[in-house]
Amino acid sequence: MAVPVVDPSLNPSSVETDAVVADPPRRARRRPARADLLAIGAYVLLGVLVCLNYWGDVEQRVSSHLPTDHSWFEWLFAHGAYSVQHLENPLFTTRQNAPDGVNMMANTSLLGVTLPLAPLTLLLGPQVMYALYLGAALSATAATSYWVLSRHLVRSRAAAFAGGAFLGFAPGIVHHANGQPNFVSNFLLPLIAARVLRLGEAGRWRRNGLALGLLVAYQVFINEEMLLLTALACLVVVVAYTVQRPRAARERAGSFLAALGLGGGLALLLTAYPIWFQFNGPQSYRGLQGGVFHNWGEDLVAFVTFARDTIAGDEAVEKTIGLTEQNTWFGWPLVLVALGALVLLVRRSVPARILAVLVVVFTIASIGPVVRFNGVETDVDGPWAYIPDDLPLVEMMMPTRLSLVVVAAVGVLLALAWDALAGAGRPPVPAPRAAADDSTDGDGDGTAARDTRRRVLRLAGYAAIVAALVPLIPRPLPAEHIDPPPRFITAGGWRPYVPEGRTLVPVPIPSNVHGLHTLRWSALTGHEFPIPGGYFIGPNERGEGVFGAPNRPTSTLIYSTMDANVVPEITEENRRQAVDDLRFWRASVVVLGSGPREAVLRDLMAELLGPPQRVDDVWLWDVRGRV
Repeated sequence: MAVPVVDPSLNPSSVETDAVVADPPRRARRRPARADLLAIGAYVLLGVLVCLNYWGDVEQRVSSHLPTDHSWFEWLFAHGAYSVQHLENPLFTTRQNAPDGVNMMANTSLLGVTLPLAPLTLLLGPQVMYALYLGAALSATAATSYWVLSRHLVRSRAAAFAGGAFLGFAPGIVHHANGQPNFVSNFLLPLIAARVLRLGEAGRWRRNGLALGLLVAYQVFINEEMLLLTALACLVVVVAYTVQRPRAARERAGSFLAALGLGGGLALLLTAYPIWFQFNGPQSYRGLQGGVFHNWGEDLVAFVTFARDTIAGDEAVEKTIGLTEQNTWFGWPLVLVALGALVLLVRRSVPARILAVLVVVFTIASIGPVVRFNGVETDVDGPWAYIPDDLPLVEMMMPTRLSLVVVAAVGVLLALAWDALAGAGRPPVPAPRAAADDSTDGDGDGTAARDTRRRVLRLAGYAAIVAALVPLIPRPLPAEHIDPPPRFITAGGWRPYVPEGRTLVPVPIPSNVHGLHTLRWSALTGHEFPIPGGYFIGPNERGEGVFGAPNRPTSTLIYSTMDANVVPEITEENRRQAVDDLRFWRASVVVLGSGPREAVLRDLMAELLGPPQRVDDVWLWDVRGRV
């Protein structure tokens, strides 16, 4: 929390750094902006590279890794645009899961992005907006990381660039770019962390507190889980610094606590109602049924394995140990370089010692309730085995995601290591000329030899870092084709059939397993008609969170028919239940488009509702007179 100005004539690697976040020397601040522009330009190119496969046919391609998540986020961009266009409460919607609706604060809603970008979504459409934003979020995270590193922690722009590139495009981050842009939208987190670590500045507690409160409040509407991980990491950093520098911590405690109280109060004031709505509003829930995420820990072998989406990755490996998310997957060269950097820096650098604490604490915490090794559950208990899975917040957490803090620590460590190497190569303070002339007795040769060894070691250090990072360069994300919605949907042929207050029931009804293409009908028409079912988390009859709407008899019958590809024997009870379900959904029309199960679904619905009409390119059952 101390903010000293480092003497630019000193080699930072040769002195004990007494700051977690330090202001750069003025000479560094006066460097040309060209280096900053080049860094940002490189990050933008990487963002374009990652999303390259989407741009070949941006309107008909989705992530082949998480296609349903991809479609959900397209739906979210459409939700933000619809809320702004119709001036509706963005915290809740009935355009999905009609008539009950969806609590958007209780789901991953990305409102902090979709609302301000609503005009662009209305102009470009949610598919284009999704691909644009995904690459931009990755690049922006790298850019803000670079800014914080270059302005507050390291002198070398190259060091900041390497650290920023890793923080924005680490394998664990790029993995989440497969359909989960909320986990790559981390551009505020470096700013939050830097602000927390500067709360102890004397005379600036009001400014720092207000800035922190605004940043935290905004992050709530982007990704609460990443905000929680950042808060836990900052807590560990502050405790580790206090243990190492108790006197400095005591001197700054007053300003720190005052700024923290002001920031926390402001953030709470700005987010009080949305957070209340999240836990108490309609369609809110308490925990997830069965603690579904509690057992997802990081496999120990994953730390030294190359991720699938890197140039050194192998898709076959993830079938062995990739049973959960690929949040670390550093590859063995980076693990060796990181360990070597910690060994060399930890004795003389407070930031390095704090990073070592972060790596140890969050690596252990990410293991989960059982230690996994190369895809096999061992008999060794992990730390989560001793934590009740029904604790508030804990029940919602996925242990493996705690390793994302390790990712951040490694990124900062790379910047520190590169900066230490750069510092070793800076020219020393010139000696008086007379003293230099007296060095002709052979000491000059010794000095030259030492300089040569230093240059060789420095180049070897650079080469090691580069060699560890090159295999982690991301490849374009895998994408697959998805059929466009029927012309009946996109051209508005449905309008005469769906009056205000009624729903269009697509077949299959969207869920977290079935109906990916029918969920997109809603997104790509700008939510102009409400639909039942959907892909979200909502309450079951006990108030626990479950994925998707509780199945009704008709939706269950549709899904089982799709799985078996055979129409079962239909009874009068099935027909009665179908009418009851359509009445519950407030249906006015049932629509079946083309798809791999079109024939069997048409036969099923004909058995339930009678012969369909062929309207444009869909099969249609007008049920307004029956429900």
